[in-house]
Amino acid sequence: MEKVFKIYIRTTPRRLWAAITAPDTGVTRDLGTRVTSDWTPGSHFELSDPGTGTRLGIGVNLEVSPPRRLVQRTVALWSADVRDAGVTRVTWDIETVGDSCRLTVVHDQIRDSADCDLYRGWPATLSSLKSHLETYRSWAVLPASGR
Repeated sequence: MEKVFKIYIRTTPRRLWAAITAPDTGVTRDLGTRVTSDWTPGSHFELSDPGTGTRLGIGVNLEVSPPRRLVQRTVALWSADVRDAGVTRVTWDIETVGDSCRLTVVHDQIRDSADCDLYRGWPATLSSLKSHLETYRSWAVLPASGR
C-alpha cells in the first residue's frame, strides 16, 4: 500500500529541510516528538518523546540530499498495532514552486493489513509543519496514539 500527501508551504527549501530534520524545531516539539540523527546516508534516526525518552520510531536514512530529498526506512513503535506493521518507507520530496515549496510525502511499502494509525497522522503533521513555517507557531498537539 502507498499513501501520498502533498502540501504547499510558503517557505524556502532550506527552512523546510531544517524544520523536518532539526531535533528541537517547533514542529517536532508541538507534535510531542524529538528526531535525532546525523542525517547522512545509511545513518540511523530515532523519533522519541522528549519528556520520557520513550522511542516512538526508529529507522535508517537511505537517501539524504539536503534540502530536496530524504528517503527513510522506518519502524513505528508508538503502539503494538503499528509496530506489527513492520518496516515501511517514507520519502520526503521538496520542490520550489514560486515563492513556496511543494512537499510531497510518500509513505509506502505498507502491508495491506497495517493498522491505519501508522499513516493517518500525516495530514495533521503536515498541517502543523505548514503552520509553523508560515506563522512561526504550530497548532497541532497530538497524543502518542494520534501520530
